[in-house]
Amino acid sequence: MKEAVIIKSFPSGITLRLNGEIPFEKLLQEIGYKFSEARNFFGSANMALSLEGRQVSGTEELRIVEAIQESCNLHILCIVERDATTGRDFAKALAEMEKKNTDQEESQFFKGDLNEGDILETENSMILLGNVYPGSTAYSAKNIIILGGLYGEACAGGFVAALEMKPEKIKIGNFKYRPRSKQFRWQGRIHLKVQPKIAYVKNNRITFEALTKDFLSAF
Repeated sequence: MKEAVIIKSFPSGITLRLNGEIPFEKLLQEIGYKFSEARNFFGSANMALSLEGRQVSGTEELRIVEAIQESCNLHILCIVERDATTGRDFAKALAEMEKKNTDQEESQFFKGDLNEGDILETENSMILLGNVYPGSTAYSAKNIIILGGLYGEACAGGFVAALEMKPEKIKIGNFKYRPRSKQFRWQGRIHLKVQPKIAYVKNNRITFEALTKDFLSAF
């Protein structure tokens, strides 16, 4: 009988090969069991996640992440496409960024989208697993890492990084950025083949750069 789930590793992340035939609720139970058994092996590492072998919706992706994190101390920071160059680069860059953050301070982890009217605020660095939609705002006195799309507003003291960077407004320290044209109002799942970017202050203005491991090593 075909296994419900097989766990494999890749640099800075893990891949789940999912059985496409069994009911989703049964699959969730098997995922929870697998990661509960491997709790000591994974420890409290921060990793990217890739899903293969079965088509899943955005809601199902989040339920899989929740099943993993409820069964062990592993932190899933983002979902990437295993064979996409952008996904691999982002996972590597994220691992480097997270290492730099945790060496210096404690970051706060949040799950879920920010919708119109929502405001999320913290004095620590923020890691958000979700999207910041138009009309919503993420505030951090330090850094903001959005493992999804930034389509609303972000205000940070250090830098802002996002898997997809199409903000209504960014404020870093005393510097502000607004796009010249109105951004498209995205809905639904983020497509990971876009270029992740980081926004930071350079030469008295907010600058955007491709978010890669090589860039972060020099950041």
